[in-house]
Amino acid sequence: MSAPGSSRPERLPGHGCTIPVPPITPGGLDDQGKPRVLISGGGIGGLTLAILLHKANIPFLVLEKAKEIKPLGIVGFGEYVIARPELYDLLWRQIPRERILLGKKILSFTQNSEIVLVRCSDGSAYYGNILVGADGAYSAVRQHLYKDLKIDKSPTSGQVALPFSCVCLVGQTQVLDPDEFPLLKKELCQCDAILGVSTMCTWATTTTKQNTVCWMVIHFLDKHSLKRNDSFRNSEWGPEEAEALAREVRPFKVPGGKDGRQLTLGEYIDQTPRQQMSKVMLEEIVFDTWHGGRTVLLGDACHKMSPAGGAGAVTAIHDAVTLANWISTLRYATEKDVEKVFKEYRAERYPVAMQAFESSQMFIQNLGKNMRASLVRGMIKRLPHWLWRRIILKKVAPRNQASFLPLAEDNAKTKPLYQRSLHKTLAIHRELARNLEATLSNNPVAV
Repeated sequence: MSAPGSSRPERLPGHGCTIPVPPITPGGLDDQGKPRVLISGGGIGGLTLAILLHKANIPFLVLEKAKEIKPLGIVGFGEYVIARPELYDLLWRQIPRERILLGKKILSFTQNSEIVLVRCSDGSAYYGNILVGADGAYSAVRQHLYKDLKIDKSPTSGQVALPFSCVCLVGQTQVLDPDEFPLLKKELCQCDAILGVSTMCTWATTTTKQNTVCWMVIHFLDKHSLKRNDSFRNSEWGPEEAEALAREVRPFKVPGGKDGRQLTLGEYIDQTPRQQMSKVMLEEIVFDTWHGGRTVLLGDACHKMSPAGGAGAVTAIHDAVTLANWISTLRYATEKDVEKVFKEYRAERYPVAMQAFESSQMFIQNLGKNMRASLVRGMIKRLPHWLWRRIILKKVAPRNQASFLPLAEDNAKTKPLYQRSLHKTLAIHRELARNLEATLSNNPVAV
């Protein structure tokens, strides 16, 4: 592989000409032989992985196709709720600016036994030892990977359109006056869900500690509206597609008005900047293939879940921790070693993703408008307390930690779910440390 800054090109299989290999970042090759990682996608999962790699002193570069970032929604775990823009800004500040490049839409990539080379729409090219596709449900990395692997066209192969049965309108208001919107004065964040009677919609509102309100409308589709919305499938999140649906849902009643007055969703919509409102398909699918060669998928790129289930962001973050644990063990990343850690990553995360996927589906069914949804709601209302407790404890059991950082003290009453990557990579790091210590002892450095 060409050294960074070298003009010597790299010849890749299947190409009749040599390809110049630009550096991932300025400077020389990493003296410890750590892999260079390209991350496609600057969402929550991609940024979490970037932070972890930065902490592990592993060279990386984030390639984000958007020219500016507009995170929407809320993220939560346990009793904590945070507006997604706040979380995103927190993650963004942990990463050196030169390690994130905006406006880098990936057109294609090529990989061989040593490197993966990515080409972007602006004519630039970047190479590394590993490519991580964290670029969302319609991942360009996944589509190119599956094409190279010649995976058949089935729903879980990712080569056909993703299944969906509803669309979602989401938004977040600007900072509101608590005197006019008294729910904001509550000590705990208030989450209310309303099932429409004469409409195919269900809607919800959640207050935040920043005195804003995050709101969401789920529109359940019949065969006619499904066909109308299909053309929206591949479009970007943006305010243009949201305007028509926003006008339709304005009369919907929501709690939280002054002196007990009921509000309408339109009052929150009026307080929502247009760049903070979007329409999105609620696709749900877990793909079978997560990696191939030096390329691996993360987050929505390998498991797309409805945002209504609240599991998408947390699952992507846990993906990032697990993948970072395994990448941190690589030294002079051979093709065989890379394949091994990718298999370990998928083996640990796939069952968890499936559980989150099934939980998300049940949540959507609970909000649905058909007979099945009514039965699910009736069943949930009658669940005994001990079973509810068991469900909640199972939901908060995954508490992933990075093996290359000081471990956080876990004082929870229930034990965390066994984290295979933590324990196995901790052992690998200890072995690497012993080997390094032995090497230094046998080869003392003169001072």
